[in-house]
Amino acid sequence: MRDASAVFSLPVPTRWASLRQRFSADGYVALPGLISATGLAELGREARRLEADAVRRDFRMPCMGDSHRHMTTVGGHRIVRASPVITRLYQDRDLMGLLSSLLGESVVTVHDPVERHVLNVLHRPGDTHGAHTDDYPLALVLFLEAPPHPTDGGLLEFHPGRSDLDALDAPGARRVHHHPADGYLLRSDLTAHRVTPLERPGLRRTVLNFAYTTPGRQGATTSSAALLYG
Repeated sequence: MRDASAVFSLPVPTRWASLRQRFSADGYVALPGLISATGLAELGREARRLEADAVRRDFRMPCMGDSHRHMTTVGGHRIVRASPVITRLYQDRDLMGLLSSLLGESVVTVHDPVERHVLNVLHRPGDTHGAHTDDYPLALVLFLEAPPHPTDGGLLEFHPGRSDLDALDAPGARRVHHHPADGYLLRSDLTAHRVTPLERPGLRRTVLNFAYTTPGRQGATTSSAALLYG
């Protein structure tokens, strides 16, 4: 794997202020084309290798309103052993500098080996990552595969400014479609969010989720990551 500068196509610093404004207003900002063509190919190979030993999850999350989990996952404790490449990218200083600028305060890596970087794969009709908030402030989601059209499902659904899960069914909730190589940043501890179900056979949504936090804020607040990735 090449270094991070060959994997990520970070926004130029002159755009950071406008991105920060959007993130501050919505708790979400799109980062289209965040992964380079070379990076997408190489991360795709890593993901396929990791998926061979992934675990299928089909249950309701008790600490998140019994929302559904139908997905295949690899936790960070397994990724760190099997993919030093992903671990290096997670710790990239230029990437974390961008995230610090968008948040407006220093961003650091998560100590929790399970939740810090995970692989999520939706690949069966009805697969979904149900309603939740995260333990840590920031989720950077990197798309390696995505359904081609919004009507195919696999959409991010979130409600700006609300952390209650019922907000996802209330006016003001948004749905966003992403493409392979896209990324987005979510204020994931304060923003209720979920992934809508895949609508038909043959679709795949494969993402890396990088969790970040702020100095002095370490430690999971719920059991959700342990149940989904442990």
